[in-house]
Amino acid sequence: MSPEYVRPYVKAQKNDDRDAEGIAEAATRPTMRFVELKSQEQLDMQTLHRSRDRLVGERTALINQLRAILLERGIVAPQGKRKLEQFLFNLMDEQGGPGLSPRMITLVTDARAQWAELDRRIAAFDAEFVRWTKENEDARRLATIPGVGATIASALIAAIGKGETFERGRDLAAWLGLVPRQFTTGGKPKLLGISKRGNSYLRKLLIHGARAALPYVAERDVPLGRWAKSLLSRAHPNVVVVAFANKLARIAWAVLRRGEPFAAKGLPVAA
Repeated sequence: MSPEYVRPYVKAQKNDDRDAEGIAEAATRPTMRFVELKSQEQLDMQTLHRSRDRLVGERTALINQLRAILLERGIVAPQGKRKLEQFLFNLMDEQGGPGLSPRMITLVTDARAQWAELDRRIAAFDAEFVRWTKENEDARRLATIPGVGATIASALIAAIGKGETFERGRDLAAWLGLVPRQFTTGGKPKLLGISKRGNSYLRKLLIHGARAALPYVAERDVPLGRWAKSLLSRAHPNVVVVAFANKLARIAWAVLRRGEPFAAKGLPVAA
């Protein structure tokens, strides 16, 4: 059980006896939600994803520091990882670092070496995810969904297994925080932004996948494409991306529970 669901049943001050009493009381509630135990393979894959996410965070911090160092010396670097990489190549390798002191040239050179090493380590994790997805039947089915690749498929399997914890696809979307946050009082419902509950890492991956696949899907004359195109015509693009991520989560649940790959007329199915 999640600790936040046990807390209301803990009486008075906190100690081990009252914690045990609260857990026993919470476990008897008919509406209590329980956490599914993960297999060793799921735990290993989840650890790989957390390690990769840490490396991506380190790389982002390093890139931001590089851009700030250059900006302090009047050199404005372009936005985007690859554009910055090309800019540094032109600045340092072809021009010799004009406007930078020898000390700063050494520092930037060292940061670029760290960046290259982080890229190599992140690429190794990505290759591991691709290899594991090809070997796992459920992950291969998930990879047939538009916007879902090896990274998302392996992360979903590591987090939810076959999705048996959730009765409906909407429950999975709600657990990921991809549904509106409710504020209802006096019988008057009010829907706010997404709740951002649950697994923030999976939510981030699904939103990135939805953003990448949305233009492609919206051009196809299939039910999913027509839905996306209609929504784009009346809502902000960022709202549509989150709604599409919600849809991808629900499709992923259906694919896992039915044991069949995603297939939509007009959308190719990955091998």
